[in-house]
Amino acid sequence: QVQLVESGGGLVQPGESLRLSCAASGFSFSDYAMNWYRQAPGKEREFVAFITNTGDTTRYADSVKGRFTISKDNAKNTVNLQMNSLKPEDTAVYFCNGRIKRSRGTGYRFENYWGQGTQVTVSS
Repeated sequence: QVQLVESGGGLVQPGESLRLSCAASGFSFSDYAMNWYRQAPGKEREFVAFITNTGDTTRYADSVKGRFTISKDNAKNTVNLQMNSLKPEDTAVYFCNGRIKRSRGTGYRFENYWGQGTQVTVSS
């Protein structure tokens, strides 16, 4: 079965760091681009970070650029999110996402796998 399991969340003070991990199984991890999303209470889920299937290219939301780093280890089927200089506004449930483009004729769709999320709370 397909599984994405996040870990590493917790309670930290502003300015501190946290490292999230996502363990993947049940699909061809090396073929999938990976993302981190987050969702705060009462808000829409928002994009945080992206990495290509090979791990050669990354992209970040402006709100976390320069503070967060996404990485991918295809040998271990894991994707990580190093979060530095955390702010209260980073408080959210963080979700791991695996995505691949599936083409059909001239059309296409994206196949997505999602984890259950891990809570990150930044508070003094």
